[in-house]
Amino acid sequence: MPSLKDLRNRIASIKATRKITKAMQMVSAAKLRRAQDAAEAARPYSQRMEAVLANISAAVSGEDAPRLMAGTGASQTHLLLVCSSERGLCGGFNTQIVRLARDHARRLIAEGKTVKIFCVGKKGYDQLRRDFADRIVERMEFKDVKQIGFAQADKVASRVIAMFNEGAFDVCTLYFSAFKSVIQQIPTAQQLIPAAAPAVDASASQSVYEYEPDAGAILTDLIPRNIAVQIFKGLLENAASEQGARMSAMDSATRNAGDMINRLTLSYNRQRQAQITKELIEIISGAEAL
Repeated sequence: MPSLKDLRNRIASIKATRKITKAMQMVSAAKLRRAQDAAEAARPYSQRMEAVLANISAAVSGEDAPRLMAGTGASQTHLLLVCSSERGLCGGFNTQIVRLARDHARRLIAEGKTVKIFCVGKKGYDQLRRDFADRIVERMEFKDVKQIGFAQADKVASRVIAMFNEGAFDVCTLYFSAFKSVIQQIPTAQQLIPAAAPAVDASASQSVYEYEPDAGAILTDLIPRNIAVQIFKGLLENAASEQGARMSAMDSATRNAGDMINRLTLSYNRQRQAQITKELIEIISGAEAL
């Protein structure tokens, strides 16, 4: 049975923790709004980029297609581009992304494929290195960056494209968490290389376009930019999902701290009452003995 002093110290400690979790919840709520606006603003651009690619790729034959779209013709070596956060205390946000990538990696390994992992973010790297330390070939961290921008996505995309040109892999898949709501973030896998030609909307106008320069030259310049755009979208979705997950986690932690304080306070009052009653009994017994 802990003493009254121990209970007082524990209650004070939990109250201090509750102040911290409440402050983190409020900070995440403020950051979430900006991150959500950025993620939602990037979605139309990403969708229009896919629509442009769909229109241009329809005019390109197999031999004229750029290498980033046509691929190497094989699917033996896979690069998993796993994007996670730089900080923790955000519930199962990072774990869900890593679990999706880990399951895919194990499935590929079981099929006899070669798996390489590119980690963007510290927390994903910390989890993946436990099982796939020998398969992590690249890692990038942006812990000193206050707000993710296109420069960071372009840096990752440039390294991925350089690795592809060096023949380091055949297929590249991006893993991130799509933001849906504060309490729901969806782990997502999206193939980047070879760039799958998006489906053309059948309801759209089937106009005939002439391209200058030719469609193949346009795709050669457009596909690398699209890869950077898709990575940028993934990083923005991750940023919004991270703040939403942290906000939910800190809200739960604050409520759990309050419940624990109530239980400890009740235990403290009962023990204090029992101690007072014992002292009164001792005083009365001593007085009667006299």
